[in-house]
Amino acid sequence: MVRYLPGYLLIFSLFLYGFTCAFPPAIFGQSLKPVRNEAFIRGEKLKYRVYYDSYVTGKVTAGIATLEVSPEVSQIEGRNVYHMIGEGHSKGAFSWFFKVNDRFESWVDTEYLVPWVFMRRTHEGDYKYQDDVKFNQYSGSVSSTRANKKIPSGTQDLISAFYYARTFDFSNVKTGDNFPVSFFLDDSVYVSQIQFVGREEVITDLGRFRCLRLKPMVATGNVFSQPYPMDIWVTDDKNHIPVLGKSEVVVGSVKLELIKYSGQASPVSALVKE
Repeated sequence: MVRYLPGYLLIFSLFLYGFTCAFPPAIFGQSLKPVRNEAFIRGEKLKYRVYYDSYVTGKVTAGIATLEVSPEVSQIEGRNVYHMIGEGHSKGAFSWFFKVNDRFESWVDTEYLVPWVFMRRTHEGDYKYQDDVKFNQYSGSVSSTRANKKIPSGTQDLISAFYYARTFDFSNVKTGDNFPVSFFLDDSVYVSQIQFVGREEVITDLGRFRCLRLKPMVATGNVFSQPYPMDIWVTDDKNHIPVLGKSEVVVGSVKLELIKYSGQASPVSALVKE
């Protein structure tokens, strides 16, 4: 299944939607395992600018995206959870012809890093979609607004998949290595993978960062014609903060760039020059 994605939030959509791909569903019957998380803590906030970049137009900001782990300590069914919030909003003149107001929330187990509850509120132009999803990771089942499904234990949602991927151990990774992620989207289970490309330095308005270059695999179809259409650079330190996302378009590129961050789990040692 490939859903229409607004072009100006293409990169942010990759973070939240774009892990969707044409792989078969994951194998059922897997057991939950504790996940070592050194990448983020409660109180972390990330803010991004989404923009077009070309020789003709320069940098034209189209939207703002934010990702936050609430500082509050929460519980669901007796389990300690992170409350994660992702938002995407159009900005300025872009809102005149295509207004976007998206909000996603996920309550994620602090030990196993799997979601127990997911909430989605999407408003993009004339398109509106709401969903409330409850996961039972023990029984391998999920209940959404529209369906009840069996799922593999450990299945992620759109928001939790983003944070879960940041916990991967890249210390001994080799070019071409892949990291699988399974998640629930639009009442179906998908399995994607993230491919490691190499280590590079990236210059942004915040400074120069040592980064890991990754390529998430997405579904081909109405939005993407290639399975690896984008590049994402994350900090080469324990935080694995996405610093820059880039996808080439007909003229220029669409980019998502980190413009503000706070509340990290560890010092951002990948920042080598401000």
